[in-house]
Amino acid sequence: MGEGGPVAAATKVKVVQPGEGRQGQLAPGVGVVFKIDGADAGGALSIVEHPFEVGALVPPHVHTLEDEFSIVVEGEIGFRSEDQEVVLGPGGYIVKPRGEVHAMWNAGRTPARMIEVISPAGFEEFFREFVDMTDAGAPDMEQVATLGERYGLPFAQPDWLPDVISRFNLTPPPGM
Repeated sequence: MGEGGPVAAATKVKVVQPGEGRQGQLAPGVGVVFKIDGADAGGALSIVEHPFEVGALVPPHVHTLEDEFSIVVEGEIGFRSEDQEVVLGPGGYIVKPRGEVHAMWNAGRTPARMIEVISPAGFEEFFREFVDMTDAGAPDMEQVATLGERYGLPFAQPDWLPDVISRFNLTPPPGM
């Protein structure tokens, strides 16, 4: 039994073939593909894929309710969590613990993609609601901030962000 108590078991087999899963946009050039939901894993975790176009940036934010474990499968993705920064290529793993300001970006000159394991599950619903908003048009920053608050996800403007944007020639989302 873990710190949070027992975790329910998965109740049935779920198969997700390559290329399957609902797809949507989060930020300019950053997508999400839903693979394994919390309901599939007894609430223990969820798994999504994130494709990154060249120059794409996931703005700095803080997870207060979950940890993220990322595996780069294509291209190069940069990660910054507080004062630690790294660029990983295919096969690289990183743990982004809750409570730390972090950001991710395409650090290379070709499209990139990573798998994100989120534990415990539940945050995939933030992505689902965000995709619903972007499907309806470009959400404003107030809508995004309100959604983030509901999921324990405040956004941040750390001092290191302009340097990262400049060094990697990134395109921040509108309103940032």
